[in-house]
Amino acid sequence: MTAKRAGALGVHSIDHFALQVPDLAEAREFYEAFGLDVKDEGDGLALYSKGFSHRWVALSQGAAKQLRYLSFSCFAEDEEALLAHLNSKGVKHINAPATTESAGMWIEGFDGMPINIRVGEKCSPNGKTQFVTESSAAGESGAVFNSSAPKVHPRHMSHLAIYCSDVVGATAWYSDHLGLRLSDGSGPVVAFLHGPHGSDHHLLALVGSSHRGLHHSSWDVGSVQEVGLGSAQMLRAGYENGWGVGRHVLGGNYFYYATDPWGSHAEYSADIDFIPADCEWPANAEHSPEDSFYLWGPGVPEGFVDNTEPGGPA
Repeated sequence: MTAKRAGALGVHSIDHFALQVPDLAEAREFYEAFGLDVKDEGDGLALYSKGFSHRWVALSQGAAKQLRYLSFSCFAEDEEALLAHLNSKGVKHINAPATTESAGMWIEGFDGMPINIRVGEKCSPNGKTQFVTESSAAGESGAVFNSSAPKVHPRHMSHLAIYCSDVVGATAWYSDHLGLRLSDGSGPVVAFLHGPHGSDHHLLALVGSSHRGLHHSSWDVGSVQEVGLGSAQMLRAGYENGWGVGRHVLGGNYFYYATDPWGSHAEYSADIDFIPADCEWPANAEHSPEDSFYLWGPGVPEGFVDNTEPGGPA
């Protein structure tokens, strides 16, 4: 399976994102309970999937929870052409945010979001990730006892869902500037974008709001069982707010969202659709709301789509 789309200029992965939170100790507890490796880095924390060296999230401390920037990675051979393309679009080049490494190029994105583009290895998947369905044979017990249930550790970050002030306008910006492609959407409510060089159904989801912010980060696991076990481990850890277990329509993934202490969410996701680099996905930007959210699961909790971040830049 090809890992690069012929003739397509654009980023291939979300390298990482940066999130400011009011309490780093509280963040450590939440993400360790979720099953990620939390490491001290600089003046903050960094999130890794267990056993892997790629940093997915940089956490810093500040007065309020806020999405500080997005970092995308591209192929080395595309860096020069991508820079020329962005300059032809009249992008505003900016300095890296305070206390942030200056690798790659920094530009002002939609809603003033700081965007970093750097050369890096492709960390979005090159094929559909393994999904396991287990069933006991006749005459055998399928019981998994709570006392011996394994802890869930996500394999990688699948996607981000961010708030924006104009879903249609933001879709055009990320497509025209970074080469992302529309997978599906529901008018001004939500849009799902995939990477041109092969990615899950959405690398980036855009959710309508009054201003920018983080709705959720999504993390890949290998079965519905792991989605359910993840929900249980978060509930046992004291994180009682969340949504699921359920199944989405667009993307098709099974989910459970654990709500963090600041009103955004971390999602266990299993069996999401994959769009190969050579696939012409039948994009539809105007799905009805009932066909855009979830197929089955509990009712959506009050406040689930509320943007709890302050307006304006960090």
